[in-house]
Amino acid sequence: MAEHDVLISLEGICKYFRVTGGTLKAVDNITLDIHRGETFGLVGESGCGKSTLGRVVMGIYTPTAGSLTYDGQQVDIHDARDRFAYAKKAQIIFQDPYASLDPRMTVGSIIEEGMIIHKMYDPQKRQERVIELLELVGLNREHANRFPHEFSGGQRQRIGIARALAIEPEFIVCDEPISALDVSIQSQIINLLHDLQQKLHLTYLFIAHDLNIVKYISDRIGVMYLGNLVELASSDELYAHTLHPYSQALLSAVPIPDPSQEAQKKRMIIKGDVPSPINTPPGCNFAGRCPMAQDICRRDDPQLRELRPGHLVSCHFAERNL
Repeated sequence: MAEHDVLISLEGICKYFRVTGGTLKAVDNITLDIHRGETFGLVGESGCGKSTLGRVVMGIYTPTAGSLTYDGQQVDIHDARDRFAYAKKAQIIFQDPYASLDPRMTVGSIIEEGMIIHKMYDPQKRQERVIELLELVGLNREHANRFPHEFSGGQRQRIGIARALAIEPEFIVCDEPISALDVSIQSQIINLLHDLQQKLHLTYLFIAHDLNIVKYISDRIGVMYLGNLVELASSDELYAHTLHPYSQALLSAVPIPDPSQEAQKKRMIIKGDVPSPINTPPGCNFAGRCPMAQDICRRDDPQLRELRPGHLVSCHFAERNL
């Protein structure tokens, strides 16, 4: 895509936390672009740093290092005024619909709160906007006067989506928005997010660990391992030509609906344990578990490089999988 199509640009983003015993490197030197109108999927096992990166992108966490650019303008997360202006353009849908809604507020007040904070509309227009948003996400106007505990998990997540849309953002971080929901409800929420994206011209950062869901909804996918981005490609390209051994292991664990194909599939088992993010080993973080690892992997940190058009991978020996 052209340079002007880049909506969010991250350059060398790091997020470290001081903990007992040292420094926890939750996100370590992430550089990527998210294009206007696309869904960028971010996958990886629990604890790899995807949600932390999402919160840095939102401005909830201040990055330890690196820069964030929105629509060509650098965002100073350290400056309260700059962060407030950025929050008008970027919103988040949280993972847990049971914990992310204030139980003491009515649904209407929850959705309206952002409009009040950003001084949008007069009181009557805000009430009309609340009704409009409820109906947009598949709820009824009568729901505005109810409290969160009166709704199911799927309905609560719809309320969370309506709240995120209230101030008319262009960019939304979807932080595992379906992982806490029943399987029967997950597809409804995914289809709702897809429809809203088409209708409102939204851009998504979609964080998940379910690779089937990510493949379905994402235009491009980034794979994270222990705070690092190890592979980045379009959805179809990543699934057709997986180059990083960690990504290959993740995809080999995805079940295939056809029993005959599932029986023939070769499962790639990752041996060993994930290293501590507090005391990361030198070289490649995946070297201790990688079947392809050699001395250079334990010594030198591989850089993200393009091996196929638009397909970047962080591995010294990824050419073997071409």
